[in-house]
Amino acid sequence: MIELPKIFTDEMKALLGEEYPAYLDTYERLVRQGLRINSRKLTREQWEAMDPFGCRRVPWTENGYYTEKEEGEEKGAGPSRHPYYYAGLYYIQEPSAMTPASRLPVEPGERVLDLCAAPGGKATELGARLSGKGFLVANDISNSRAKALLKNLELTGLTNYYVVSEDPEKLRENFPEYFHKILIDAPCSGEGMFHKEPQMARYWEEKPPAYYAQIQKKLILQGADMLRPGGMLLYSTCTFSKKENEEVIAFLLKERPDMETADPVPYKDFSMGFPLEGETEEINSQLKKCIRLFPHKISGEGHFAALLRKKGEAPEEKTARGKSVSLPLPVQEFLKTVSLDLSGGSFKTEGERVYFLPGGEKMPRLRYLRTGLYLGDVKKNRFEPSQAFAMALSPETFDSCIHLSLEDIRTVKYLKGETIAVDDLPSARKKGWQLVCVDGFALGWGKLNGGILKNKYYPGWRLM
Repeated sequence: MIELPKIFTDEMKALLGEEYPAYLDTYERLVRQGLRINSRKLTREQWEAMDPFGCRRVPWTENGYYTEKEEGEEKGAGPSRHPYYYAGLYYIQEPSAMTPASRLPVEPGERVLDLCAAPGGKATELGARLSGKGFLVANDISNSRAKALLKNLELTGLTNYYVVSEDPEKLRENFPEYFHKILIDAPCSGEGMFHKEPQMARYWEEKPPAYYAQIQKKLILQGADMLRPGGMLLYSTCTFSKKENEEVIAFLLKERPDMETADPVPYKDFSMGFPLEGETEEINSQLKKCIRLFPHKISGEGHFAALLRKKGEAPEEKTARGKSVSLPLPVQEFLKTVSLDLSGGSFKTEGERVYFLPGGEKMPRLRYLRTGLYLGDVKKNRFEPSQAFAMALSPETFDSCIHLSLEDIRTVKYLKGETIAVDDLPSARKKGWQLVCVDGFALGWGKLNGGILKNKYYPGWRLM
């Protein structure tokens, strides 16, 4: 067992009482791994028919699965190097971390903010549930982390997102009462990660819950101020301390009286929030609506979540519309081969690059890593489609596809960036740009000539 800080174990004993020994026993079991399937690309039924890992459902989510076998069973191949991962069919995620996004009721057409979004576990789920309508603003103050976030959003095949790397205070200044839904998976002391990443226990002693609580209180106020009346905010952490959980929610309820807790979707093995000594009965009654995932009660590492609502009704929509540019002729010609719905937005060019901006709204000046779907580049009067564009497509939305199977060795060769011969495939009919697919799901681009497919898979994503 890892060595846990004494202050931490004392706090957990006080928090859990007679349940503490059961919690301590969880450090002896295997860390449970999981994946969450991409509902933008396939259904649960489709996944279960093609699942190569022998997954079991995570019972508190619609699209979550355990990938680790039980002790004593043979383990399957790792999902992080599987062609289905490169097709964006799932996101690898710890099972309890799937909870926050699953409890925020996002609807297509809404404006959604993920305030602390990197590396993208929650953002990819929120974006998928928008079903291509409305848009997601995914922010992370760290530019390097935001780059990882961008890759994961591209891999998911979303068309309607903005990736931003800004201080949340600047976002608050630019988006007052703007978003329908907001998720804040706040930076925290990581007590729920001690089992999976034992070094977190050492970091906890350097930066304990009191350090993070100040950051969290600032973030939740900023989030509340960006939420429209009638909108909903989900606050979450992967820690157990009351300082970072119930005390942060109580702080918000007192500082922003127009905010109230809402009932999340329940699950039988979740615990509810704890009351706080010295707080009013009204505050404590609201804290009871928070949910806690403890590792001795569920098969996961632990999480906290609180769903909140802003009282009142939103005023009538008055949004400034962005200007759409006239697309270069090569782009227009290429888009004739695409049946993807790109309505309800606008197009933008930046030098050689061409973008589709979702929602058609005029967005404020911020540090964007990506504004909408990057379609590709116009070079020497030719259009070269991007990897992000490929991931947003499917055989149903593009008219020239090369169909490979999981068993075909050319699938792995393609992902490694190799040129491949495809003259034996019935799908290799036309010259020019081809959407390369595995079992009917897009991987990337290739250019076909004389039965030889020149590999256009993005070098930065190649299977090494």
